[in-house]
Amino acid sequence: MKRLILTNPLLDITLNRLCQQLIENHKDFSNSVILGLQPRGVILAERIAQKLQEATGISIKLGYLDATFYRDDFRRRDTPLKPNENKVPFVIEGKNVILIDDVLATGRMVRAAIDAMQAFGRPEKIELLCLINRRYVRDLPIQPDYTGMKVNTLDSQRVLVEWKEQGHEEDKIWLIG
Repeated sequence: MKRLILTNPLLDITLNRLCQQLIENHKDFSNSVILGLQPRGVILAERIAQKLQEATGISIKLGYLDATFYRDDFRRRDTPLKPNENKVPFVIEGKNVILIDDVLATGRMVRAAIDAMQAFGRPEKIELLCLINRRYVRDLPIQPDYTGMKVNTLDSQRVLVEWKEQGHEEDKIWLIG
């Protein structure tokens, strides 16, 4: 079963709302950076950074973080995970880091990302922005600071985010299972 849960124009409204919340909390972004969590949080992070620049006229530092080697299931898999590129062209020491991922489920990937971040310095503060917050499947006590949409899900379900940048005709978010 595949059910459409979010598409444009509601998706665009949701992204604009998230950006407004960031602007309210970070003001001029002088001490803030954005890290998109590889692989799926990168497109969302790029979109958020672009919308923030359009709204404020400020270019916000944007990087990509891969937490593959920090995952607690990295060595337990039959087929090894392929790592993605880390691209953090700035120091995060003492900065307010906005960690961005498309879907928050168990919280394990976010925990791994926080561990991976330590290689680039010790941030002043870490905030989590996710487009979809899957409720009722959390393994760790991790909650987003900014949420696009909360979705009640079962363990057997998953959320699929399709972006135009990935070659899809339009942006769509599906609940599968």
